[in-house]
Amino acid sequence: MSETSAVPTAPLRARAEIDLAALRANVRALRARAKGAALMAVVKSDAYGHGAVPCARAAVEAGAAWLGTATPEEALALRAAGLDTRVLCWLWVPGGPWRQAIEADIDVSLSGMWALREVTEAARQAGRPARVQLKADTGLGRNGCQPADWPELVGEALRAERAGLVRVTGLWSHFACADEPGHPSIAAQLSRFREMVAYAEEQGVRPEVRHLANSPATLTLPETHFDLVRPGIAMYGVSPSPEIGTPADFGLRPVMTLSASLALVKHVPGGHGVSYGHHHITAGDTTLGLVPVGYADGIPRHASGTGPVLVDGKWRTVAGRVAMDQFVVDLGGDEPPVGAEAVLFGPGDRGEPTAEDWAQACGTIAYEIVTRIGTRVPRVYVNGEEEG
Repeated sequence: MSETSAVPTAPLRARAEIDLAALRANVRALRARAKGAALMAVVKSDAYGHGAVPCARAAVEAGAAWLGTATPEEALALRAAGLDTRVLCWLWVPGGPWRQAIEADIDVSLSGMWALREVTEAARQAGRPARVQLKADTGLGRNGCQPADWPELVGEALRAERAGLVRVTGLWSHFACADEPGHPSIAAQLSRFREMVAYAEEQGVRPEVRHLANSPATLTLPETHFDLVRPGIAMYGVSPSPEIGTPADFGLRPVMTLSASLALVKHVPGGHGVSYGHHHITAGDTTLGLVPVGYADGIPRHASGTGPVLVDGKWRTVAGRVAMDQFVVDLGGDEPPVGAEAVLFGPGDRGEPTAEDWAQACGTIAYEIVTRIGTRVPRVYVNGEEEG
C-alpha cells in the first residue's frame, strides 16, 4: 500500500487522506473513557484500511500500551517497522509461524490444545519461553476455548509454564453483542468471563492483563474494562453502532477522508442510459460527472443508485451501477470543472457524507466501508507530527 507523507501538488485519481492528529485524539478520548485500564490499539487489516504502521505509531504516541493484530504476518510487520510495543496476535492456524513470533517477542493467543502443543515445541526450538494468552469462548461461539475444555487448557498451560516453555501473560475473551445495548448476552458473557478468569487464577495463572472490552464495550460498559481495553473501529473515529451513538457523542472524529478527482463532466439529453444495465435513465437534459473509482478500489457495488457523494458543494447520488473502475453521478445541470473534488466520505464537517452514510446506503456496517478501500487508493498521511 502506498504511503505518502505530505499532500501532493498534482491531484490524484483518488486518495484516502488519513488524519493522524484525529487518530491520536481518538486514542486519548478512549483512554479517558477507560481510566485505570491500559489501551490496546487494534491495527488488524492494515488498521481497518488506514495503514497499520503509521496508525500504530500515532496510537503509541497517544499512549496506547499494546497493539493488536489478527494474523501473525500483521504482527511481524509491526516489529519489522521498528515498533517494540507489546503486540498480541490472535488468529493462528497449524504451522504458525510460532517461532518467529516468539523470537519477535509477540504475545500469541491460544484457544485450544493443538495451539499450545505447537507453541511449546516452537519455544523448545527457540530456546526461550513463548508469551501466550488464553482466550475463553464466553458465548461468541467463534475463536476461544469452550468452558468445558478450559480446565485442560489452563492445566497444560501451567505445566508448560513450570517447564519454562511459556509465560501465560493474559486471559481474554470477546463480546458477541456489545453493540446492542441491553442485549442479555452481554451480562451472560461478562459473568462467564469472570468465572473462567477466577478458575484460571485459582489454579495459579498470574496474568499481566485480563481483557474483554472491544470498541462498544470501551465506550459504554465500564464494568468490562478490567486491565486492558481493545478499541478497534472507534480508534478510527467510526461509531461501532448507530444505536449507541455517533462519533461526536463520544468525542471521536473520523480519521479517513476518501475523495477522487472528476475524470469527465459532460452534457447528455433526457432519456439517456447511465452505466451497465441502464438502471439509471436521465429524467431530462443534465450533466454527468465521472468519478474514477469503482469496486476494484473497494467502492461497494451495493452502492449502485444509492451511494452519496459531495461534488461542488452538493450531495449527489451514484447514478446507475458502480463499475470496476468508475461510477457516475448526475450533476443536474451543474458544471464543475474536470478535476474537481468528489468527496465520498469523511468526518462530515464540510457537509460531506460519512462512512456511516455509505453503510446505510449499502445495507452494511461502517467497518466494511473503510476496511475495504483497496490498494489502488494511495493513503495520504496528514498531521503526522505531534505539535508542541
